[in-house]
Amino acid sequence: MPRVIPIVTDLRAASPALSPGHALLDALPPLSLYVHVPWCVRKCPYCDFNSHQAGDSIPEGRYLDALAADLEQALPKIWGRQVHTVFIGGGTPSLLSESAVDRLLAMLRSYLNLWPDAEITLEANPGTAEADRFLAYAASGVNRISIGIQSFNDRHLEALGRIHNARQAREAIVMAQKAVSRVNLDLMFALPGQTMAECEEDVRAALDSGTEHLSLYQLTLEPNTVFAKYPPKLPDDDVAAHMQDHVETLVTNAGFDRYEVSAYARPGARARHNVNYWEFGDYLGIGPGAHGKLSFPDRIERDARVRNPESWMQAAPQRDASHVTDGRILAPEDLPFEFMLNALRLRQGVSASLYTERTGQPLATLTKALQRAHDQGLLVSDPTRLQASDRGWRFLNELQALFL
Repeated sequence: MPRVIPIVTDLRAASPALSPGHALLDALPPLSLYVHVPWCVRKCPYCDFNSHQAGDSIPEGRYLDALAADLEQALPKIWGRQVHTVFIGGGTPSLLSESAVDRLLAMLRSYLNLWPDAEITLEANPGTAEADRFLAYAASGVNRISIGIQSFNDRHLEALGRIHNARQAREAIVMAQKAVSRVNLDLMFALPGQTMAECEEDVRAALDSGTEHLSLYQLTLEPNTVFAKYPPKLPDDDVAAHMQDHVETLVTNAGFDRYEVSAYARPGARARHNVNYWEFGDYLGIGPGAHGKLSFPDRIERDARVRNPESWMQAAPQRDASHVTDGRILAPEDLPFEFMLNALRLRQGVSASLYTERTGQPLATLTKALQRAHDQGLLVSDPTRLQASDRGWRFLNELQALFL
């Protein structure tokens, strides 16, 4: 069991080496924690996440020891702050044993000031799903499971390089729903050779499962992936756009709210962890390749961890910060784009006052970009909100780029 670190309520005392910055925050935003588990059974050809084939076994002991060291070194930056959500992502976190997840969550409870009603999500893949394991995860404190279904069509699952089939996908959903009350399904569309009818069949299967949340993504060819090197034949842009429109119609007609570009939720079921990202909240990222964004009264910092699991496991226990890379303070000119890149993903946008609350910058720093966006019909005509119009929602990349 890791040693308990005393809680410090004075952030300035906890971070005596504050360097001069530009942000002047009256209050710090909500804080989340992201934990990265980097191993998968097999790397999918479309995946550009920091995931690595597990081999014969996962070094759970070394991983958890390094994770404890990583977290302990980060504590001075977050002392006194309450953690509202935890997301255990990957990779495939459901490859971890029941005892490993139990030790992980016990570690978090001993080190962190976890909100009593904290949302604790664990990602899982159907090919690694076991009913007893899901129940054990829930007993340890996981209260939300996100399952990477991607498709209910065996032909498409094979084309995507997935290790599960449609039957296992359905079984995994039932297992998860017996273990926890909150389940998300990840689903892709515009797959190699996919027809509109097949796309609809996938969406209807997801809806018929009774899930409370859907994350629906168009398959894209990301750099440095097998699909980028050997691209499959995908539906053309017009067909993909029709699929997107049809998907939205099907899901919203079923009572879901499309509250973010790729996220649909039943009432009260939004992913609180992800909403914190989009509202420019804070998050500490631990584990190989994890990214973080933390605010202080006079600055906002971003950093990342070493990506290679073995290198990270060797570096983190050294306690010399060699496992942390790319640390930087955001400059004032970075903040408009950083904030709007996230906030405009939300269908209802955010209150205009949130910009100043989360960046410390006056709304006037957005004036020119806001005027250009309004002139092009990309924002709603409401001075109290920062929200994409229907046109802006369709051309979101162009809208976000105006704030660079």
